Amino acid sequence: MDKYSYIANAHSGVIDDMYQSYKADSNSVDISWQRFFEGFEFSLQKYGENGEVSTEAVSNKELAVRDLIHAYRSRGHLKSKTNPVRERKDRRALLDIEDFGLSKEDLDTEFECGNVIGIGRATLKKIIAALQDIYEGSVGFEYMYIRKPDILEWFKEKVEREALHFNPPIEEKKQILSKLNEAVVFENFLHTKYLGQKRFSLEGGETTIPALDAAINRGAELGVQEVVMGMAHRGRLNVLVNIMGKTYEQVFNEFEGGYVPDQTMGDGDVKYHMGFSSQIVTPSGHTVDLKLAPNPSHLEAVNPVVEGFARAKIDGLYENDNSKIMPILIHGDAAIAGQGIGYELVQMSKLAAYTTGGTIHFVINNQVGFTTDFDEARSSIYCTDLAKTVDAPVLHVNGDNPEAVVFCMKVAVEYRQKFKRDIFV
Repeated sequence: MDKYSYIANAHSGVIDDMYQSYKADSNSVDISWQRFFEGFEFSLQKYGENGEVSTEAVSNKELAVRDLIHAYRSRGHLKSKTNPVRERKDRRALLDIEDFGLSKEDLDTEFECGNVIGIGRATLKKIIAALQDIYEGSVGFEYMYIRKPDILEWFKEKVEREALHFNPPIEEKKQILSKLNEAVVFENFLHTKYLGQKRFSLEGGETTIPALDAAINRGAELGVQEVVMGMAHRGRLNVLVNIMGKTYEQVFNEFEGGYVPDQTMGDGDVKYHMGFSSQIVTPSGHTVDLKLAPNPSHLEAVNPVVEGFARAKIDGLYENDNSKIMPILIHGDAAIAGQGIGYELVQMSKLAAYTTGGTIHFVINNQVGFTTDFDEARSSIYCTDLAKTVDAPVLHVNGDNPEAVVFCMKVAVEYRQKFKRDIFV
């Protein structure tokens, strides 16, 4: 017997009269009919007429969830927890479900769009949780403006699959800790021993050291034989000692005045101008030549010098194989946004006569350019917005999370080696 026959056999006029009474006062009908009419209204709201699922309603919701996923990919970086110093400004990311015509009633509804981010068919609640884990954590991924589909898909895979599951083995964690300790102890010693001397400290940006270490090691695994770096004064001594292998004795001798000022056009910060060359063996057994270009000039002025050096090596030594040498430029946030040389360099990066096969741009964000707050220093949201001129992805990462920084540097090296394009961290 049809379990709904009692409804079919009932007089439709009587049921309609009861429904009208229910709408006027739900308590005017028996409790069983109250539940029946509640279910009827729910089905009208969620599904189509005659108890059939409304394909249009479901497809509209699926489209809304897909739009939500696209919005997280495009604007999730605006809500990522990348600032270790203060709360981020509200940039109106517009990622609430209400912005997409969804509501709390949809949270327990399952959507096929979960497959888009690799979690399979899932409830809206689980989809949102996954998106927040991926895009609102310690790394803000900015990449949806990339116009080459194969590059976009590769980067999306890195973001939505690998970033969530990145957990370096214990030996790598020890290496990160070791380089971080070296950076901190070196700065603390200089501050204690040479109090009052002009010092361009890396304090606050010590994660630069394990980041560069990871980039060199990963580059060596992918065929890089030489790394050439350029940077301004901030943190240079720390890089020289803990990455390049310059001895403590040499650095402390320079603090003691063990050089001739007349030969270097001044004194005080001359030790921060100097370059260095060395050769190291990575933990995986690869030999890599390192060069830090001297920079006695103004901040970003060293950048084209590094690119020219790399291009000369590509043409003359590496037989046009730009995967053998990797340029890394270390910027300050105010300098990269404020000096035109930054844009000039980036816009030439893909020209046949000048390309070096991609540069890794590592930006140390002090949030204060000399004496100026970032709100009064640039018009763009990010100091790295010039990256968009050449579709270069940007990974905004919290410096207080060394493992996240190392992950970003590894992705940057892999991206550079695979696509021969610039990338910013």
